[in-house]
Amino acid sequence: MEIAHHDLGGRSDGMQVVRHRNALYVGHTGTTGAGTSILDVADPRNPRLVTQWDAPANTHTHKVQVADGLLLINHEKFPYRVPSNGPVSAGVAIYRLDDPIAPEQIAFWDCGGLGVHRIVWTGGRYAHMSATPDGYRDRIWIVLDLADPVHPVEAGRWWWPGQADDEAPQWPAGERWAAHHAMIDGDRAYLGFDDAGMVILDVNDLSKPKTIDRLAWDGGATHTCLPLPGRGAVIVTDEQQHDGPHAPERTIRIVDVSADARVIAKVPAPEGNFAELPLRYGAHNLHENREGSYRSERLIFATWFSAGVRVYDLSDLARPREVAHWVGETPAGQQVPQSNDLWVDDDANVWVTDRIGGGLAVLEPTPALRDQMDELRLA
Repeated sequence: MEIAHHDLGGRSDGMQVVRHRNALYVGHTGTTGAGTSILDVADPRNPRLVTQWDAPANTHTHKVQVADGLLLINHEKFPYRVPSNGPVSAGVAIYRLDDPIAPEQIAFWDCGGLGVHRIVWTGGRYAHMSATPDGYRDRIWIVLDLADPVHPVEAGRWWWPGQADDEAPQWPAGERWAAHHAMIDGDRAYLGFDDAGMVILDVNDLSKPKTIDRLAWDGGATHTCLPLPGRGAVIVTDEQQHDGPHAPERTIRIVDVSADARVIAKVPAPEGNFAELPLRYGAHNLHENREGSYRSERLIFATWFSAGVRVYDLSDLARPREVAHWVGETPAGQQVPQSNDLWVDDDANVWVTDRIGGGLAVLEPTPALRDQMDELRLA
């Protein structure tokens, strides 16, 4: 159930959300001009906006990542499909979190081109990201070395043949093959690659990633590939990128990667008339089991745009079951809710953003769901 709501200072276009201790970091889609909001969430029932930064001109900073005392924020051209009115800030801003409520910028890694889209930063030496640097027609995968975070350097990159400006595209006309983000399990990276599906990379040598396999299906727009290391599986979302009603299906698949990668199930579609509604209906983001958050390889939390938040029990990977859901109230002036991203903290609170005008919602599990979360939590 919803226990709190915040309008993010009237700039309610929320995107990625991450909690670190008593600070909550929210990236913004970019339509309001806001870049990053920082909230004090010591009391989840009363989140307080402490700081809000504007995005640079012609740029949005809609992704946030925290680990090892650092905050990383992407910088990417925005809006996407219109010419810029001036220079774009393209790269990654790096902040030190001596005070989590008051980050101090210590570096900026400039990749040129259209900038960085999404970052995966879980601590250690390397951050992984999708970016469109100079010389490429769309997003590729890049590894950033943060051994000295004041002087970050590129450690490796990978792209599908045909993505470089001087290469001929190697995919069907009308499709988009572009990196979204990769999550790492051992020496494997599982990379959502839009209409190409899921690409599996060998990253034993990060300076020279190698293609192992690609698994594709009808639908495209593959977004998040979440490994469940203890289960030999990857949970894969395809992002809904089309407004309804009756947009193409975008769902969540369960992929067995214990041997040859193969789809073994899809989650059940939300019950109701969501396909009849305007704006986006379909899968998008997953809670990604980060250190310091709630972690489970059996309970999976996902956003479905107009269908809100969905929770799945994957105790039987071949038969996923929905066990809880939440759909927020329609924001004022908006046709339907558009739940975008979520973070499940270690206390089982769920922080959810709306990509258009719904701001931030804070959810508390029912007693029954809390018991299930406790039972299925990773040790």
